[in-house]
Amino acid sequence: MPNLLEFARNPVAYVARRWTPAQRTVELAALTALVMSVVIVVTGGVVRLTGSGLGCETWPKCSGDSLIATPEMGLHGAIEFGNRLLTYVLSAAVGWAIVAARSAEPRRRPLTRLAWSQFWLVLANALMGGVTVLMELNPYTVATHFLLATVLLTLSTLTWLRAREGDEEPRPLAGPRAGRLAAALTAVTAALIAVGTVVTGAGPHAGDSSDVPRMGVDWESVTRVHALLAWTVVALAVALWAVLRAAGSPPGPLARTRELLVVLLAQGAIGYVQYLTELPEVLVALHLLGSTLVWIAVLRVVLALRERGLPPVAAVPVPDSVPGSAPDQSPAAPAEPVTGPSR
Repeated sequence: MPNLLEFARNPVAYVARRWTPAQRTVELAALTALVMSVVIVVTGGVVRLTGSGLGCETWPKCSGDSLIATPEMGLHGAIEFGNRLLTYVLSAAVGWAIVAARSAEPRRRPLTRLAWSQFWLVLANALMGGVTVLMELNPYTVATHFLLATVLLTLSTLTWLRAREGDEEPRPLAGPRAGRLAAALTAVTAALIAVGTVVTGAGPHAGDSSDVPRMGVDWESVTRVHALLAWTVVALAVALWAVLRAAGSPPGPLARTRELLVVLLAQGAIGYVQYLTELPEVLVALHLLGSTLVWIAVLRVVLALRERGLPPVAAVPVPDSVPGSAPDQSPAAPAEPVTGPSR
């Protein structure tokens, strides 16, 4: 019978003492949390693009007298409340990642800490989402809400990638020049995402059909800055690929860099088309999805520039014989003569 007191005191440790997941299960749990991190970003964008940001007029309730959306709130209320419900799905995915990481044998404390950090980010961003609603979609709180979601995306990506490798000391797979280019690539991509929140905050999609204030910057100018940063990211990715290729880099870093270039080109094409077609909602949503994929691809490039061995696997003792079976009575085979290496 389960020890309910022990479970209530520390449910994660309780499960860890009774369950050892396979390596594939740990990776799948981490990947599920990553996928849900992407989904919550995209559905948050759908809330804004459909003008449903205030479909639930308050927080934590949906309205002054109802915890959930009511038929009177219409489609906007259903969309906003549905996005709130997805937070629970995200929480469940992160919870699975935490339990799987904690239960792995041998125990991997750094991986467990990464998984737990996602939980605190989910909590912080849920509170920021509430502040965003209470402040009636102030563009600065909306931008903060998205940036916190990007931090969560970062942690979930790192958890997934670390779950697929060992815990040995990192060994570089590329020279210092490639490392400097990767650091610059990461910094400029982070700036690109941050400026993208300003483009959104100054743009026409305010998140609600009412008159929501926008950021007090010139939208055309900040869009040009955003495009300049995007081309800088592309140039750095091409330079990194060229350096890796010239140095005879292993296949992994080269493959991750090529994947990043493909994602960047697709994202750039969507960005220019949406700009020239006056920001149709479908393309804006695709561009938002693309921003998450770009950031994931950049992180994969950075971590591909070093290796930490294979994931540790719990030792499984192999008995000499199966209990209850008769010992092997067959005569031993004669020993082969020892000879030198064949010519």
